[in-house]
Amino acid sequence: MSESTVSGEEDWQAWVGRKETIHELIAPDRAAALGATLGLEGNRAAGAPLPPGWHWIFFNRVVPRQQLGTDGHPRRGGFLPPVSLPRRMWAGGRLTYHKPLIIGREAERESTIVKVEAKSGRAGKLVFVTVSHSIGCDGALCITEQQDIVYREAAAPGAPAPAATPAPQDGAWSEEFRPDTVLLFRYSSLTSNGHRIHYDQAYARAEENYPDLVVHGPLTATLLQGFAERHAGKPLKSFEFRGVSPLFVSSAFKLEGKGDASALDLWAGGPNGALAMRAAAEV
Repeated sequence: MSESTVSGEEDWQAWVGRKETIHELIAPDRAAALGATLGLEGNRAAGAPLPPGWHWIFFNRVVPRQQLGTDGHPRRGGFLPPVSLPRRMWAGGRLTYHKPLIIGREAERESTIVKVEAKSGRAGKLVFVTVSHSIGCDGALCITEQQDIVYREAAAPGAPAPAATPAPQDGAWSEEFRPDTVLLFRYSSLTSNGHRIHYDQAYARAEENYPDLVVHGPLTATLLQGFAERHAGKPLKSFEFRGVSPLFVSSAFKLEGKGDASALDLWAGGPNGALAMRAAAEV
């Protein structure tokens, strides 16, 4: 059955246009902590540019413990619509880098809900929420971004995983990355992400039907952006990514890509050759 638009339990269109603004210091110690977590050397002192994708460790609200759901996420409501479907995932996004965020400066992120759409298909009921972000520093626009968030029904116990999409086999560059439980714990902490699939193995297996702890999608996207800059030798102008299938802490995966002086085709591939994330970048 192909996906089709369906009516949700609420009129989600009432949430379109909702805005939120967060101010935060791009703190040197936080940037240094992410560099250490990823095992990357570099200047993280005040005045240095923040690498692409690293802004995701900022602008994340920390809610009181009693306001968390059983999955570790904040309970439904607040800025995002209170969709009742239990599984929430960051499915992908599009970013444009106008100028670097500067470590040690205060930045502002203005967020707007631009689309909410309910659908049904092979995966059951789905609700897609698109959020637009504008991030500025010292009065200048630095990053514009759209995030695609999807809410899904719970996985049926024992349900087989969807058929894998094969990763491309024609990459010009390749790096292996091996996640571990400490990496996932530290990244969850830095991003204020309480989702239990990243650190609670029993929950990930019993409640969300995963075989092991799940690697964060934004972590994979951050790794792909750094991978792109290393091989292009130039800063990113834009980056677009889409999650295809999860990666797990028990297995190494590959960052791969190809391209020319200005445009790059990138992907992350799991240990069984399955495509985990597809991305495109301009430098």
